[in-house]
Amino acid sequence: MAARAAELKQLQWRLEELEQRVVGGDRACGPRKVADELVKVQVTLSNIAGKRERIKILFKKIEDVIKYLDPQYIDRMAVPDAMKLQFILAEEQVIPSRAALLEQVKNFQPILDSASIQAIPDHAAKLQRLSQIHIQQQEQRHDLTDAVKALLKDYNNTTLLLSKQFVQWSEILTRLETAKEVKPVAE
Repeated sequence: MAARAAELKQLQWRLEELEQRVVGGDRACGPRKVADELVKVQVTLSNIAGKRERIKILFKKIEDVIKYLDPQYIDRMAVPDAMKLQFILAEEQVIPSRAALLEQVKNFQPILDSASIQAIPDHAAKLQRLSQIHIQQQEQRHDLTDAVKALLKDYNNTTLLLSKQFVQWSEILTRLETAKEVKPVAE
């Protein structure tokens, strides 16, 4: 209750400050009220309008202008009721399916109003962070893939060289064994 009174005093002080800035006036004479000034302006405009015939006509046409500015006015004027009926009849086949879809949306409304759906903006920041982490991990994966490919290439080259070396050693050993068997043994 005390908080409301404080808010009311604060609002009243702000209104007085606003009136002081807008209207001006001496503090000794008391500030002139904005509402009083607006009433005076309205009375003056009414007096002027009452004396001039053209302004009277203009004020009467303001209602027409407001009516013409209404977006639905064009629809009412441009599309007669018979044509609206034809539109409805043309859509007769899809109206039940759309009504069923609207019913489904109505049934899902509690889910859409749930706290988890309402918290989506909070999760957007987390999702953004996770997306950045995912991009970094993809870059790391790419770097690791390149490193593994280089290691596999080196492994294959080493294996190939060792295989060639073993083949050469095997050939040398075979020649040496063959040469040993060909020599006659001296007894």
